[in-house]
Amino acid sequence: MRSDISRRIAAEFIGTAFLLAAVVGSGIMADKLSAGNVGLALLCNAIATGAALYVLITIFGPISGAHFNPAVTAIMLLNRQIETLPALTYVGAQVLGGIFGVIVAHAMFDQSLLQTSTTSRTGLAQWTAEFVAAFGLILTILGTVRFRPEAVPTAVGLYIVSAYWFTASTSFANPAVTIARSLSNTFAGIAPGDVLLFIVAQMLGALAALIIAKWLFSETTN
Repeated sequence: MRSDISRRIAAEFIGTAFLLAAVVGSGIMADKLSAGNVGLALLCNAIATGAALYVLITIFGPISGAHFNPAVTAIMLLNRQIETLPALTYVGAQVLGGIFGVIVAHAMFDQSLLQTSTTSRTGLAQWTAEFVAAFGLILTILGTVRFRPEAVPTAVGLYIVSAYWFTASTSFANPAVTIARSLSNTFAGIAPGDVLLFIVAQMLGALAALIIAKWLFSETTN
C-alpha cells in the first residue's frame, strides 16, 4: 500500500508539473511568435494545454486518477472515491508539482526562475468566469466517468480548449494552476493578490457541479 500511494503521489506531482510547463511554456512561446496578436497567442496556448491534458490523463489516469487539480480531488473526496489522507497528499503534490512545472518552463526559456506575476485578473466577471469554468470542468469529468469513462482524456482536453475562449478568465479552473501561475510574470500569469478569490470561485463552481451531477447523472428508476 505504501508503494502504491507513493506512485500515485508521484503521478500527481509529475502530471501537474507537466501541465504547468505546458500552460506557461506554450504561453511564453506563443507570446514570442505571435507578433503581438493576442488572439493567436491565446489559441496556441489553449491548443497546447488541451493536448497536454489529453496525454497526461491518458498515461497517469490508471495510476492516480489524473486529478492534477485540488478541486477535482475535493470532489472525489466528497464522493468517497478517495480517502482523506491520500486526498491531502494529492493536493500537496499538485501544488508543489505546479510550482515546479512553472520553474522548469522559465528555465527552458532562459527566464528568471522565480517570478511574481503583475497581471491583474479580478472583478465580478472574472470570478463568475472561474465559477463557470470549474462548474463545467467538474460536470464534464463526472458525466464522462458516469457514461463514457474511456473518453475522459478527450472530453477534458476539449473542454479546456473551448473554455479558454468562452470564459473571460481563460479558464484556470484549478487552484494548483492558479497558485503556480501567480509565480510567472508571463502571458499566463495572475497577480498573487487575485489568487484567493479565483480559488473561492473555482471551489464554489466545483461544489455546485457535484450537486447538479448527483441529481442529473443518477440512475433513473421507474
